[in-house]
Amino acid sequence: MINQLRSLVEAAWENRELLKEKPTQEAVFHVLELLDQGEVRVADPLDNEEWQVNEWIKKAVVLFFPLQQMQTIEVGPFEFHDKIPLKRNYASQGVRVVPHAIARYGAFLERGVILMPSYVNIGAWVGAGSMVDTWATVGSCAQIGRNVHLSGGVGIGGVLEPPQAAPTIIEDECFIGSRCIVVEGVRVEREAVLGANVVLTQSTHIIDVTGAKPITYKGRVPARSVVIPGSYTKKFPAGEYQVPCALIIGERKESTDKKVSLNAALRDYGVAV
Repeated sequence: MINQLRSLVEAAWENRELLKEKPTQEAVFHVLELLDQGEVRVADPLDNEEWQVNEWIKKAVVLFFPLQQMQTIEVGPFEFHDKIPLKRNYASQGVRVVPHAIARYGAFLERGVILMPSYVNIGAWVGAGSMVDTWATVGSCAQIGRNVHLSGGVGIGGVLEPPQAAPTIIEDECFIGSRCIVVEGVRVEREAVLGANVVLTQSTHIIDVTGAKPITYKGRVPARSVVIPGSYTKKFPAGEYQVPCALIIGERKESTDKKVSLNAALRDYGVAV
């Protein structure tokens, strides 16, 4: 079944005329239904702690848009005009949704997820026990692990094209402080803590300053890191200026309970959240 769906989607990606044919349309709709139910996902964690991007599923999401017609969606006194329906039946899924939280069809929320007034876009995956706090956004195809806290105003970037581009990934047990921005497929590994206002892109220098010499990462935050905003000096033709970066100033202890470890990290390192 999956191989057949993949074959139809891949063929339509190369030849959009195939979208006029019923078998192709049904295949795209079926993939989106599986995505909405969590039966497939845009990226899968592997046993070696790496991630595999399922490009064909991203292609199905992109192909879903031209097949959908604009429609008016009414929710009480509120009105929307869009191609993608809103997610429904939260009670049966065991998901708490506080007004005015919105999740689009094609996003998957595991049982126990809490959405404060926030937004989860199509293709995203949010794990059990995670909270998307007030005015936080989870972009298209972003992967949010289990027991993650996205604090108020956090922006998790989305990506649909190019299909091979990795989605932004926040792994299990992470704490993302208020007004943090994580985009461009950056991966925050398990149990990491980002203090308030950390901004991470693929070009951001993520500098570990806990040792005798700095170690610079790009595109990923190592597991259990405690991270705060920082800056470093960079030379330009007009002179030297401070450029934003992120500083790894410590590590959550693997041996302690997650909640105790989080409180200790915030207390020991004075991280604003």
